[in-house]
Amino acid sequence: MKPYRSMLFVPGHKSSWADKGIASGTDALILDLEDSVPPVEKVAARDVVAATIDRLTAEGVRPDLWVRVNPEETGLMAGDLEAVVRPGLTGLFLAKIYNERDIVRLDAVLSHVEKLRGLPEGQVKLLACFETAEAMGTCEAVIAASDRIVSALGATGPNADAGRSLGVEFTPEGRETLYILSRINLAARQNGRNHPVVGVWQDIRNLDGLRTFCEDTRRLGYRGLVAIHPSHVTVANEVYGPTEDEVATARRLIAAYREAEAAGSSAVDFEGQHVDIAHVKTAEEVIALADAIAGVA
Repeated sequence: MKPYRSMLFVPGHKSSWADKGIASGTDALILDLEDSVPPVEKVAARDVVAATIDRLTAEGVRPDLWVRVNPEETGLMAGDLEAVVRPGLTGLFLAKIYNERDIVRLDAVLSHVEKLRGLPEGQVKLLACFETAEAMGTCEAVIAASDRIVSALGATGPNADAGRSLGVEFTPEGRETLYILSRINLAARQNGRNHPVVGVWQDIRNLDGLRTFCEDTRRLGYRGLVAIHPSHVTVANEVYGPTEDEVATARRLIAAYREAEAAGSSAVDFEGQHVDIAHVKTAEEVIALADAIAGVA
């Protein structure tokens, strides 16, 4: 998966809002067919999203294009898939999954639709959003259920599906979700999905609180934010991307180690810190992330 520092939701029935999302600098757009679309407009929104994907793909836009489809239980998912699985679609943001069987069934359906559309099998990726207690309790099996799953998101904002399912009251400190966030991160990484994302931050105007939230979740292992407002993108891009100082430090560390290695040492005092090959690998990851983000930008 590309290193998405930010993924921005855009209501699928409002095509012009996708252009506003692009202008925010987000790394990926999530064209929404679920909660941000009024029920009476959900069917018509499919054609709007399909046309938006076609238009933006033809324009060669920078952000990758994702779609949040309606859950299977609504009876709308099949129609959503028929409309949006097409060239230019990177993947599907999955709402309200329950267990690994949901993923296995969807994987089979997508393979069928890809074949019908002449798309390479496996082109459509999946981002698993854990909004139910059942899904969170089986997150390891869900993430391992399909190679299409490239990332995961869990324990989203207050007074929504996740909070209601868990019965928790969300706080800015986040102690009530520390366990599940850590567990989802571990489940993702043990299955080779090394870019889990987090969200959402609902206090739209509180950018200081958002920054703290991003910094805290970065320390937990998360690498990007699913955002609900364009103003959140800049903060997420800053926090989840390595700074110039971090990249410069990583390059100096690697150079110092290689010099020591050439002299017959497998460890070195680097600016007062003990450094060995393990630290070099971490520094290399910092540089690789920065290079990948530069490629995205």
